[in-house]
Amino acid sequence: MPDAEVRRITAHAVQAVCDLDLPVVEAARTGRRMLSPLPGCRNGDALASALLLAAAPERMAVYDRRAHIALHKLGITLNNGPGRYSRYMAIIEQIRASHPDGWTARDTDLALYAYGE
Repeated sequence: MPDAEVRRITAHAVQAVCDLDLPVVEAARTGRRMLSPLPGCRNGDALASALLLAAAPERMAVYDRRAHIALHKLGITLNNGPGRYSRYMAIIEQIRASHPDGWTARDTDLALYAYGE
């Protein structure tokens, strides 16, 4: 894929996840959808979520298999169908909001990563 096309796609995704007028879950959904044409982002959410986190570290979280395992251990179901990343971010927002220390989405995904090992 030409560099200019990658830059165009990622610029739109960055704009979406950094748009504070969009609720976090909608920003995640839009940003993830925008990245889907990129190689490595067509299937699975790990790479795409890492790119979105880099763009908006206070709002986005990384999804990976360890986070998925941790959610399962906690009795939280996250199916693997289309739209998984936005559903994951909705869960992250629920967990984050209930934490008394004001965790970021990144704090939450790191805790899930550690618990899912």
